[in-house]
Amino acid sequence: MALSSADFSKPLQDLETDVALRAILEGTATETGRQFFAALVQNLAKALATHGAWVTEYFPEQRRLRALAFWMDGQWVPDYEVDIAGSPCEQVIDKRQLVHFPDRLVELFPDDPEVADNGAVSYLGVPLLDTDGSILGHLAVIDRRPIPEDPRVQAIFKIFAARAAAELQRLRAETEVREREEKVGRLLGSAMDAIIELDEGLRILRVNPAAEKVFRCRDTTMVGQDFRRFVEEKDGDRLATLIDALDARPEGARSSWIAGGLTARCPEGGSFPAEATISRFELHHRKYTTLILRNIHDRMEAEQKIQSLTAETELLREELRALHQDGALIGESQALKQVLGDITQVAGTDTTVLIMGETGTGKELAARAIHAASHRHERPLVIVNCAAIPSTLIESEFFGHEPGAFTGATKKREGRFSLAHKGTIFLDEIGELPLDLQAKLLRVLQEGEFDPVGSSTTRKVDVRVVAATNRDLAAAVKQGTFREDLYYRLNVFPVRLPPLRDRGDDVVRLASAFAQQFAAKMGRTLGPLATDDARRLQAYSWPGNVRELQNVIERAVITSTDGRLNVERALPEPTVPASLASGTSEPPTGTIRTAKELEELERTNILRALEATKWKVSGELGAAKLLGLNASTLSSRMKALKIHKPATG
Repeated sequence: MALSSADFSKPLQDLETDVALRAILEGTATETGRQFFAALVQNLAKALATHGAWVTEYFPEQRRLRALAFWMDGQWVPDYEVDIAGSPCEQVIDKRQLVHFPDRLVELFPDDPEVADNGAVSYLGVPLLDTDGSILGHLAVIDRRPIPEDPRVQAIFKIFAARAAAELQRLRAETEVREREEKVGRLLGSAMDAIIELDEGLRILRVNPAAEKVFRCRDTTMVGQDFRRFVEEKDGDRLATLIDALDARPEGARSSWIAGGLTARCPEGGSFPAEATISRFELHHRKYTTLILRNIHDRMEAEQKIQSLTAETELLREELRALHQDGALIGESQALKQVLGDITQVAGTDTTVLIMGETGTGKELAARAIHAASHRHERPLVIVNCAAIPSTLIESEFFGHEPGAFTGATKKREGRFSLAHKGTIFLDEIGELPLDLQAKLLRVLQEGEFDPVGSSTTRKVDVRVVAATNRDLAAAVKQGTFREDLYYRLNVFPVRLPPLRDRGDDVVRLASAFAQQFAAKMGRTLGPLATDDARRLQAYSWPGNVRELQNVIERAVITSTDGRLNVERALPEPTVPASLASGTSEPPTGTIRTAKELEELERTNILRALEATKWKVSGELGAAKLLGLNASTLSSRMKALKIHKPATG
């Protein structure tokens, strides 16, 4: 910025002190803030007849000065900011005192380009000091003529530097107050709890937005009203008592929880329970009360819901325990006793268990028994049927996923292993697990860690694994459809459930238990199982095992008459010769069948059902429904008996 060559006809040494002081004072008397600084430098330059004058604020971290007002050659210099290094201003700031360079300014500061470019000859500056002695800024004049040493000029400078420092302090104090008020306003505005300020008569002086929300009305409806209108009458009386008690306390201890809370009332009707605190403070010899309220209606409902769900969960657990006592684990056969002994031995450990057995032998119930007898019984038992989950989703089901991990993954989901943390996970139909997932399952078993789908963060998990299968996993390993390392990791403690046909009299025991269970549900009364019915049940090969027996007995209860099970109708096929059923004298040896004969009878019966349903296996009109079997059980028996649909055409 080049200085003009304006001719200042009146030299500084001819300055009349009183006239200059009066001119500056009159020019700044009615101004404050930014206007004061502008009037100050304009009148200072005019009174001292200098080419320029400016007042700045100082930023010590950057060592820079920013002009609050800069008057030069009869005009304003906007947005002026300068680094003080190597300039005359640096000495004012560093020495914290008035600095005067009466002449030869260019020679003294050859590295300051502004001095050289503007042809400045002399400089006079004084720091603006805060009350603690720190630098707020500075006041300075500059001229193209020498400014001689003159105590009068320096005195004027110091007077107006003190005035400028005071104004700058006031502005900063105002800024700090505004910032504090804004912070307090935002604090009150962002608070989730209702905050209410009351005067000595308990009239409402101020409320925050949360109070408007919780009382469902605007602040204009509340301010000026007696707060006791917004609570139950008994709570209004309690407030007055509490205030008296707080006033008796020493200052700094006048706050308290309101025991039992308050019942707040909304102007438009309705009420809500509220937790509350009360505090007292004094300002300008007047006392005020602050109330902070929190609506706990939702929380109380949530707590009641939790209590209800907890009770419901316990009831379900009791039902499950009762169901397990009445289910497939009932029996006295040596084969079942061996299984129960194995469960007792392994349950108390964290050893991985592989449960093997045909469809319907009770593998899930065995897994539940292991979990119930383990030290993890208070934690969840998470059940996963590996055959029932689509291969594209099974990894997400096992390990969870992050939002956006795949199409349709709109939010984060916890996997089954996370849900089973500290508990047990039961992997049913483990033989159906895809090969790529087998490797990831192996990692969980070996390292106790996994990566959710779409996440780069590894999760640690503490899970006891119980797996089950009706397949020959050793054969699957040889065929390459099941990983050998995973097989040995799962097969640490094998438990083999015997088929029902190998459990002897357990068939009758289970049938009796199922009959009583279904009769109770249907409101019927049944007599003991007849001898002929027991023989029929024992003679059948039970390809569907306990599950099939359960279905047969349920049908027998439905079709029962005169308190007697209709086992003959419920069974898929006759299991004794007709002569025995009609009471003829055929020798008892006629009722005994070899295993081969029983297998052939089963094969014939299945073929008849398939032919009757035109080889439709599942569904309402399928052979499985006709035989009283699960479709998967029928498919399994067809494979075992080498039954194939005949070629058409």
